[in-house]
Amino acid sequence: MTSDAELIQVRRRRKGEDLSIFSQLFHLLYFALRRPKMQLECGVLITSIDIDVGSRVVGELNRGGNDPNVHGYLTEYRVGQIEEEVIPSLIEFYDVMQIPVTFAVRGQLTEVKSVVLDRLLGSSVKHDIGAHGYSHRTFTSLSESEAQRELELVSRGMKKLGIEPKCFVFPKNQVAHLSTLEEFGYKCYREEGGLGRDGMYIEKRGQLYDVHPGFHLGVTFNPIFLDKIIDISAKRRLPFHIWFHARDILETRGSTRKIIGQVLHPIYSHAKRKERLGTIRFETMHSIAEKLETTN
Repeated sequence: MTSDAELIQVRRRRKGEDLSIFSQLFHLLYFALRRPKMQLECGVLITSIDIDVGSRVVGELNRGGNDPNVHGYLTEYRVGQIEEEVIPSLIEFYDVMQIPVTFAVRGQLTEVKSVVLDRLLGSSVKHDIGAHGYSHRTFTSLSESEAQRELELVSRGMKKLGIEPKCFVFPKNQVAHLSTLEEFGYKCYREEGGLGRDGMYIEKRGQLYDVHPGFHLGVTFNPIFLDKIIDISAKRRLPFHIWFHARDILETRGSTRKIIGQVLHPIYSHAKRKERLGTIRFETMHSIAEKLETTN
């Protein structure tokens, strides 16, 4: 007999499937009809993944007081537990595919023993390790001095691991204090996106590059139209930036592998075929910003 919890999960998955297909179709039509803001040498596929907690140990540091800053109904501990299970499989997938991606890491993760960071630093692919705040507080709610303190703590923790983050993903995508990011040596960030706000472009604001989001992969269970959007990127020589939270995959390790096989593998296999034709290349947020900086 199916439990109530299982029925709720099935309903949520079906709702997510419907939303995903609608969102993909909207983005496909929107990008096909929209006049391009830029043109590169070839299409570019960029991936960024948000690590909101990264470890169940980090999830215990704030003793529940920071839970609302991370998730609407899951505790930091639970999100950290999910990400500890999910992220190694994601790293393994991208390493096997030989695709570099941006992992936006929460600063507190650098202060504990972390399987996630060990795997990233030991990866066979040079992934971009960026920052995702220190304690996952929204930057729009921080004063200037509070934002500086967050970034100081991120830099201190990253430096111990030999990392100098150059890209920043704002917690909850709430963008603020860009001039402070510049002061700390960041080169790029991801702007807030969504229906009608996503785009296939990269734009310089001050000294920072907005590596603009193109599609949130979070509720996608059937990538029915995403290969067509990748085709637009290749044909028009545009950047396509897909992103998701590591915690978006709220299932067991076995289910994670199933979703990787059914969702991620088709998307990136299609892009790999374009790469062999020379019409798509893979970049991280930092690497594409760096290339634009040297060519402009």
